[in-house]
Amino acid sequence: MNRPVRVLAQRPARRPSLTEWVEGLPGLSGRARRLLLEGDTERRYAGRTSADSGYRLTMALAVAVSQPGREWTFAQWWEALVLRPTAGGAWARSLRSRKGERYAEGKLAGMLDKARTFVGTSGAIVCRADAMVAIARVRAAVEAVVWPGSGGGTDLKNLTARLQLAEQAGGLEHEVSVRQLAELMGCARSTVEASNTRLRAAGWLSLVTAGTGERSSTWSLRIPREAEESCARPGHRPAPGERGAESVPDVHTGREVNTRALGTVMDTDACHHYAHGTSGARILAALDPLDGLDIAHLAAVTGLHRTTVRRRVDKLVEDGLAEEADGLVYLPRHLAGDEGLRPDPDQLRQVALDRGTAGLGERRCKRHGDQRRYFREWLTARAQRAVERRRPGRARLRLVPEGVVDENTGELRDPAWRGWIVDDPYRPTWPTPPWSGDGSPEAVCG
Repeated sequence: MNRPVRVLAQRPARRPSLTEWVEGLPGLSGRARRLLLEGDTERRYAGRTSADSGYRLTMALAVAVSQPGREWTFAQWWEALVLRPTAGGAWARSLRSRKGERYAEGKLAGMLDKARTFVGTSGAIVCRADAMVAIARVRAAVEAVVWPGSGGGTDLKNLTARLQLAEQAGGLEHEVSVRQLAELMGCARSTVEASNTRLRAAGWLSLVTAGTGERSSTWSLRIPREAEESCARPGHRPAPGERGAESVPDVHTGREVNTRALGTVMDTDACHHYAHGTSGARILAALDPLDGLDIAHLAAVTGLHRTTVRRRVDKLVEDGLAEEADGLVYLPRHLAGDEGLRPDPDQLRQVALDRGTAGLGERRCKRHGDQRRYFREWLTARAQRAVERRRPGRARLRLVPEGVVDENTGELRDPAWRGWIVDDPYRPTWPTPPWSGDGSPEAVCG
């Protein structure tokens, strides 16, 4: 007896989840996947309005999917933003519901073409390693240039602080406010503003987006064409007439001011303007525990005058931050590290106490914090005033007091208002020119 054969129905293939589908998309980095799945959780692309924020986020995704060798087709772009419930496509789906499908297709296609044009005409950074290489090139160019003059040290500190921020941001573009930069550099806000102006004029710095409200400005570092073409080397002899050009040997020492070492001491109270200052910090960043430099070579490396170097070295040796033997200046062994300089916080604190500059950095940070708080309070008050002005039924401000004009005869009772047109008590006007006497009708008509 033959038994009936039972045919098992095949289960339908499990539909992949949204996360699995996004992870299977070609050419997406980890950050781009999170941006598409979760949206702008870090508010890196926040704009003035929700529509502005959505446009910025969508453009960031368009740039991410337009990288060389990993370009998306428009069908993939449309499916990821509109047909799938991704958080990064919320603005695109809202645009489709408000404007229609044809308008949304044209808009998204135009944004994708714009992103491809941008990527094709600029040096695209496709990963963090490329960004670190670009930052290293700028750092090498900064260290290869001698920064003479009164503002050279400030500009060097400015670029040093920005290089630290660029490494944290993962690219040459970074956000920073003037007060935040002043705290990193250890100087006043007005000094930072003057330095920004000089660096923008020299081509080291460019403003990408100006800050609005509580959002800081976005800047970008770059290497000027003059710095790339000059092939400047560490220890490059300053031009005749510049500071540090007097009695400097015509040999290159192969030494330079280490910007990483400079960044560890430039914001301390020991290197305040009234203590060792920017010049002392630059000398510390150029010293080595084994290979000493004489005063002439230190002047060539730092771009300072020999007299300034001599005076600063004496103070550094007095405070134990430098050692001098046989006419050569060395970095003490206890301050030597992998980056060339490893400052001792306790020693720097004691130096600031001896020089009378202890606590000045904290006072600067507190002053900046108070200014930020006052600015936030002013923004809140301005927003409240704007809401009150838009409130329906709000009474208009009457500028002409009652009783100035007789309601029955229209005559002017108050002589202080002679010459004014007060037909509208909310907007009085002064029509008579200043050469018409007292402004009265009698003076105008003669």
